Amino acid sequence: MAKILVTGGAGYIGSFMVRELEKKGFEVVIVDNLSQGHRRAVENFRLEEIDLVTQKDRLSSLLTSEKFDGVVHMASFIQMGESYKDPSKYYLNNVYGFMNLMDVMRESHVSNLIISSSAGVYGNPTKLPIEEDDPKNPLNPYGETKYILERMAEDYDTAYGIKFMSIRYFNAAGAALDGSIGEDHPEESHLIPNIVKKALKNEEIEIFGDDYETPDGTNVRDYIHVLDLVETHSIAMEKLLGGAKSNFYNAGIGQGFSNKEILDAVGKELGATLNVKYGERRRGDADALYASIEKIKRDFSWSPKYGLTEIVKTAVLWHRNHPSGYDNMD
Repeated sequence: MAKILVTGGAGYIGSFMVRELEKKGFEVVIVDNLSQGHRRAVENFRLEEIDLVTQKDRLSSLLTSEKFDGVVHMASFIQMGESYKDPSKYYLNNVYGFMNLMDVMRESHVSNLIISSSAGVYGNPTKLPIEEDDPKNPLNPYGETKYILERMAEDYDTAYGIKFMSIRYFNAAGAALDGSIGEDHPEESHLIPNIVKKALKNEEIEIFGDDYETPDGTNVRDYIHVLDLVETHSIAMEKLLGGAKSNFYNAGIGQGFSNKEILDAVGKELGATLNVKYGERRRGDADALYASIEKIKRDFSWSPKYGLTEIVKTAVLWHRNHPSGYDNMD
């Protein structure tokens, strides 16, 4: 049985990742500093509370005392807007923390790495849908840190033989099919949970901009159900363990949805008319971003199982059943 370390494994995507790996027969250990994650989300898994930035020695002790076959890295800060306001926070955690992880992996002879990356590395696309070899020009510090991670991984592969696969995606969304676990960030910046939570409370929903160069004037973005996303990561790890070379892949549904389409889907699921206000654009927001998934479909023999309907349905189920997230859960 292969043993996999999941950094950030108590977070939103990480909590699904550890369940996916366990389902496939892997032994899983979580490293998380719990600044964004929730112990309740992974209470049946082994959790080592370690900070990648400040506790490199503890990370090294863990990896040298136990034999790990691979690492799935999900311990990045992810808020685009915050990265403008506090880029130091993002470079320190996302880049320096990753460098500590890579150095410990090298010293401990762990040579398989999955990077949970971002399609934000592309910036404003030269064409749609975005393909893996298209130009990289991140629009914000968050996207820049993800691009740096990928370039570092290439260098560590060349010099030290650490093989990696980087999975690029825009928006993971949705919850467990039974609503048992879901998205719960300390400060929620993602569109779908914000719309759902406000809609359930009948609060005003602010959408940033309705004058973009898109068919209905609102941003068009790529979404993927979190269950589909973690499946791509687990397949990538299986391929690395089987001897595959380093590579980059886009993951998504295969089409973009506008903010208005998301609003309509949530309103339909709730059977309600939403209270929507359109505000100013956010700095750095591109008009439309969605990725081609032809490469990952071909190489992984994979296709997404869930669409926007399932994303919204499961998100509504989670937030309706757990209005305070993981706080005060029975």
